[in-house]
Amino acid sequence: MKLNLRFASVAPVFLFFFLTSIIIPTALGQERRERTLDEIKTEAIRRAENGMYPLIGLDPGDVREAFQSIHTTDKDEWATAFMGVADRYMNEGKSLEKTDPAKANADYIRAWKIYSFGRWPVPASPKKQEAYHRALEAFLAHARFFDPPLEVVHIPFEGKEIIGYLRLPKNVAGPVPLVIAVNGLDSRKEDLTESFSAILPFGVGYLAVDGPGTGQAPVKVSETANRMLSRVIDYAQSRPEVDKNKIAMHGVSWGAYWATKMAILERARLRGASAQSPPTDRFFEKEFVNDKLLGNREYLFDQIPALMSICEGVTTLDQLEDFLPKISLTKQGLLGQPTAPMLIIGGALDTQVPISDLYLLLSKGDVPKEAWINPQGGHLGRQVKVWPDPRIFKEVIIPWLLRDLDVAAPTLASK
Repeated sequence: MKLNLRFASVAPVFLFFFLTSIIIPTALGQERRERTLDEIKTEAIRRAENGMYPLIGLDPGDVREAFQSIHTTDKDEWATAFMGVADRYMNEGKSLEKTDPAKANADYIRAWKIYSFGRWPVPASPKKQEAYHRALEAFLAHARFFDPPLEVVHIPFEGKEIIGYLRLPKNVAGPVPLVIAVNGLDSRKEDLTESFSAILPFGVGYLAVDGPGTGQAPVKVSETANRMLSRVIDYAQSRPEVDKNKIAMHGVSWGAYWATKMAILERARLRGASAQSPPTDRFFEKEFVNDKLLGNREYLFDQIPALMSICEGVTTLDQLEDFLPKISLTKQGLLGQPTAPMLIIGGALDTQVPISDLYLLLSKGDVPKEAWINPQGGHLGRQVKVWPDPRIFKEVIIPWLLRDLDVAAPTLASK
């Protein structure tokens, strides 16, 4: 099998390994623990100052202001502090919408990002749930300024509904290609909606949905939760504005797991799939959970609780360790089956999804795949100041999707 491996040429970068709260002995006799509150504050401000996930686009001053009201690790206290800062921008946006729409829109964006960090990584308390609902309100207020407009779609599904955001390009005759975008563990469809706006000028639309277990998704992660995304494809093909033969999927982290699974199960209906750091095999093993995810320093905080929250019937670490192997693509017998064309993106230094999972995916099956692997990159291939998330998206992901959908791709911008 031919592998088209393209490695980014990048300078060395230091990756920071974060502590997690439960103390875990390591082979070297050291300890890993959850960050203390002071450590979380210091690291969050550093990330805001450097445009690093999950604080991309947040003003460090706003983060510092919220932290002045946070004195414990109580989730409601955290959410309340960030809502207090975001409310100011939300209220100002409402007051300026008629007189200064540009400033109002900027306020809504700022409020959305602050609310969203207030519910991060998952809305696991009443106030964090409130912060999430306010984030949705602020984002949709921002979306009223979109041109072309955003359509909130409600897709019937097993007595519930899948809520998605659909945007189609302007002034394009005939059915258009479409990308279905699926978020990760702690990002949301709102984040992908903002990013994928960059594909509209090329005559390609997109439909962003929350992956199973996240956001407004109607089901949690399970061995059969892929049925939700099959329903999304059904819906996309039912829209007369969409070219049913030109539908691709993009997934980020956990969303990349779904993009990979759908590239196998729905290969007849997907033109292709791009998967950014897809977990496929080792990620789901008990040893990886204990040795790498517990105490992982690439994640800001609460990774294991967030992971438990998206999985069906899981409320304890023991249950998580029993559950995860069941959804491994290897254990399900899917790796090695034919797939739609795929782009696999990742970082060789990723501590959250092992690079071996990506190499295993690349080496299986009978369809040549393409890869963009950053040898100095962490999760999603990101590298501070060199390959930040927006650059990977615009220079790697969008061009591949356009080529996969047979649309003229842009020339890669120089660094």
